[in-house]
Amino acid sequence: MVSVDWLRTKGEPNWCPGCGNFGLWNSMKKAISELKLKPYNTVITSGIGCSGKLPHWMRVYCFNGLHGRALPLAMGIKLANHNLTVIAEGGDGDGCSEGTNHFVHFCRSNINITYIIHNNQIYGLTKGQASPTSDEGFITKTTPFGVAEKAVNPVLLALASGATFAARGFAGDIDYLSKLYKKAIKHKGAALIDVLQPCVTFNHLNTYKWYQKRIYKLKKPLKARSDAMKKAMEWGDRIPIGIFYQKREKTYEERLPQLKKGALLNQEAKTNINKILKNFK
Repeated sequence: MVSVDWLRTKGEPNWCPGCGNFGLWNSMKKAISELKLKPYNTVITSGIGCSGKLPHWMRVYCFNGLHGRALPLAMGIKLANHNLTVIAEGGDGDGCSEGTNHFVHFCRSNINITYIIHNNQIYGLTKGQASPTSDEGFITKTTPFGVAEKAVNPVLLALASGATFAARGFAGDIDYLSKLYKKAIKHKGAALIDVLQPCVTFNHLNTYKWYQKRIYKLKKPLKARSDAMKKAMEWGDRIPIGIFYQKREKTYEERLPQLKKGALLNQEAKTNINKILKNFK
């Protein structure tokens, strides 16, 4: 078992003081330590943005890719060696704008990966533009007259796309968030956690106090996907957090005949692609 302190790197995070990302970072270290995950068998992928920096300060394997591409990286790694624990980290812009298509197909494939969205409802690294999850009417540098579109709901989108685990957490409650992380990582299948994460620099509406007045914890997951979707739509004066839905179904890896003999990493490649390449001459 590795300790929380051991998982820290020599470098220190350079997020803004008070940033919600510190809550996600500490929750992940706590979850990895308590689950007794082996660092050399754990991989965290990420895209671009403040969220994308989280793996930089974790003593596990990391692949920091392009904007919106945390999930295809994670899926490729998982398929090459499905014995690894693979976690994808991305922001609300990263996952619900640039990477929306990957988000949908990750859910419908039910590949055994945990996907965490750092949802601060704004683009933080690029200095405060409206994001896909910004509330309708929210005023930012790019929306001086207010956001005209309806906000994307990551939990609802995950459920509609077929995810077998859908949850929402809050960066201001590290103990509870780490419990959600542990349950998501242990779940066999596509697991999504939408983390409400205040941006203290550019989002002065959705603050810690704003959330603390509204959030309440679900007692247990709902049995029907339709009921979970209905609950996920609750937003405003009351905002539910916790596990909305969880169901064990065959994972993508379990349905692939190519993986019956074990991880691709350990299989001898017998395919000769020279015949195929000749067709392109």
